Amino acid sequence: MTTIIQGFLLALQFLTRIPIPISLPWKKETIKVALISFGLVGFVIGGILTGFLYFAYPLLPYWMSAFAIISFWVFLTGGLHLDGLMDVADALGSNASLEKQREIMKDPHVGSFSVLTVVFHLGWKTAFVYGLFTIDTIEFYQLSLIFLFVPACSRLLALYLLYFVPVMKQEGLAYEWKKHLSYKDAIIAVLPIAFIVFFAPIMAYLFVAYCFIFFILQLLIKKTFHGINGDVVGASIEGGELWGLALAWMYISFVMV
Repeated sequence: MTTIIQGFLLALQFLTRIPIPISLPWKKETIKVALISFGLVGFVIGGILTGFLYFAYPLLPYWMSAFAIISFWVFLTGGLHLDGLMDVADALGSNASLEKQREIMKDPHVGSFSVLTVVFHLGWKTAFVYGLFTIDTIEFYQLSLIFLFVPACSRLLALYLLYFVPVMKQEGLAYEWKKHLSYKDAIIAVLPIAFIVFFAPIMAYLFVAYCFIFFILQLLIKKTFHGINGDVVGASIEGGELWGLALAWMYISFVMV
């Protein structure tokens, strides 16, 4: 098995719960390919969601289709990124010192802030998906592009935050990933998304929106936590997906009318 395939499968293992029943080497070359593959894994998730949508969209009521696709989305990722979002929510909600917030993110217990955050987060994701379904002028190919593009850009967003924001501590999974991530890897990782934008210019607005939210998030993370860790990476993926769905709904509802 080549290093490229091994790296891609390692990224799938790390970012999804898609069964990969083989042991993959944890070495520099494989990790670098895995990092480059973050956006590609997003396309895989989006492709599976689009396939699911193809069968569910004509058969189910819009509200049920929206709930079903969000449920399947969580199933594909195993709630991994939601866990990070919940830990970050508890840390922020504590209003504690920086060191205490970092301790809270390590705590496996679930707090009230995390429960409220995940309920509203999934509720709004479902609402925006439902909103997209109910737009009379939207075509299925446009929905497909959105469901392909949003997971891919959200994982690329996390990758760029990992590259540009220092880690909280010189240990942990985020540190292990970051020390193998180079500027060249970050550039290569964006190429598949740039390819989609070239052939589907309608997605350019989303790409620009993700560039904007990257600039805001990296400032907020540095100011709030003085660094990044695995929980913040997961939270940025979830936040990126909500951002993408919201922008897609607003653009198609109010700009393309």
